[in-house]
Amino acid sequence: MKFSQRICSMQASPIRKLAPYAAEAKEKGKKIYFLNIGQPDIKTPQAFFDAVGNFKNEVLAYGSSEGDTRLIDAICNYYKDYGVELGREHVFITAGASEAIVFAFAALCDPGDEILVPEPFYANYNPFSQCVSAKIVPITTRAEEGFRLPSVESMEEKITPRTKAIVMCHPGNPTGIVYTREEMERVAALARKHDFFIIADEVYREFVYNNLEYVSFGNLKDVEDRVVILDSVSKRYSACGARIGCVISKNKELMAQILKLCQSRTSPPTLDQEGAVALYSTPKSYLQEVNKEYEKRRDIMYRALKDMPGVICEEPKGAFYMMVKLPVDNAEKFIVWMLQDFDLNGETVMASPGEGFYATPGLGRDEVRLAYVLKEQDLSRAMEILKAGLEAYPGRTAPVIAN
Repeated sequence: MKFSQRICSMQASPIRKLAPYAAEAKEKGKKIYFLNIGQPDIKTPQAFFDAVGNFKNEVLAYGSSEGDTRLIDAICNYYKDYGVELGREHVFITAGASEAIVFAFAALCDPGDEILVPEPFYANYNPFSQCVSAKIVPITTRAEEGFRLPSVESMEEKITPRTKAIVMCHPGNPTGIVYTREEMERVAALARKHDFFIIADEVYREFVYNNLEYVSFGNLKDVEDRVVILDSVSKRYSACGARIGCVISKNKELMAQILKLCQSRTSPPTLDQEGAVALYSTPKSYLQEVNKEYEKRRDIMYRALKDMPGVICEEPKGAFYMMVKLPVDNAEKFIVWMLQDFDLNGETVMASPGEGFYATPGLGRDEVRLAYVLKEQDLSRAMEILKAGLEAYPGRTAPVIAN
């Protein structure tokens, strides 16, 4: 049977593609520390479950295509704290930020159009762009330079008449970068000059460390009509299974086009919206405590990695991921070897291969993305196992330094 070239050309998710090896390792009795996926172990606020449990409607009916107005109002109120004034007409509820990404790409791109993305980037931007036959054009950033944006001139070289948008994941997945206002203004100036949109993926905005101040792209006043914000409750409230996100823009014409897509998929999930309304009433102290917890976890992982010979990484300033360069011939081969052939007292570690977070061929081959989403004791143990694995791996490219 023949399938579309579109689907056949899509890459497998680097986050989940090695899951069969993990399943096999578990069947053999190995304990695996999963650092490959951003699934927090923080408890979801009880208010979510209470709200869903208290839902008494006798019919689970379709809702509004735009989303529950109570949830939209809650999101608008949330953004006020960031100095972003929104009305109901600026916010549509989506089935997670993933649907918001697809809607933004579909509304802005014709087949063959181009989307700029600093790489390494969230791997699913690739298949989402392929869904609408658009092309990801990478702007390469490097760990040795802190994943900072390159010069305006370097970025401008990537822009063509087919450039429709730039995606800025801020704070960044997988790098943990938090962009400075100067970098954001640089992007805004290019968007104005070359007439394209800024798609700001800001789902990790509550996770910013080192007492840094977070600035949303929604705070940039001179590009309000060309900023599209993607947001979600998944990571902020540890509610990944509640597929609730939103797409936000003050561009009326764009939102009128996105509304067609909202109507085509009928409505967002009713019960998940019910719970999400309650999540937005969660005390700020919850987010503050979660932020402190992730910063502690980051410190544990970062210190451990810096003590491993041949490992290169930058301290992330946000989100809960690290992009790490390993002294190995091939990171994917190393991860498979860790699952199939290595254990430390019956335990091993799973990471995401870095190559899938790049669009430039060959980049990321010796890199992994690690998620610091486990409790402190488990993270420390996972780092011990990773260090032992690197020392034992046959394809190691740097000498082991004796203690």
